[in-house]
Amino acid sequence: MNADRFRKAAESKDVDAMVDALTADVVLNSPVAFKPFRGRDEVRLLFTVLMQVFEDFRYVGEFDSEDGSVLRFRCRVGTRDVEGIDLLHFTADGLCDDFTVMVRPLSAAIALAEAVGPRLAEAGYVKS
Repeated sequence: MNADRFRKAAESKDVDAMVDALTADVVLNSPVAFKPFRGRDEVRLLFTVLMQVFEDFRYVGEFDSEDGSVLRFRCRVGTRDVEGIDLLHFTADGLCDDFTVMVRPLSAAIALAEAVGPRLAEAGYVKS
């Protein structure tokens, strides 16, 4: 099983298609929030903000197993280059039910938190 469906949606910045690749009760673990984002509505809001914040987003590698994938990405947030991975676990029907994001370096994670946090708060959502 692989992440083609999600990957194509993310690379085209199609938030609806990204969310359609997730289960209704998906859990997304963010590198800059202590508590996970739960369910399609919370994750949709996060993806919408990320698509506004990320510049030159692209996947540069993919590693697949029977039940999941690791997608390696690069982008920019402001003046910071970001490198990261998306760890996706899939259900038997091919939808992602667990999504964990890791980014490096620390300065990129800080830039990401500073760019995303206020936009989420402005949308009425605050995650600690």
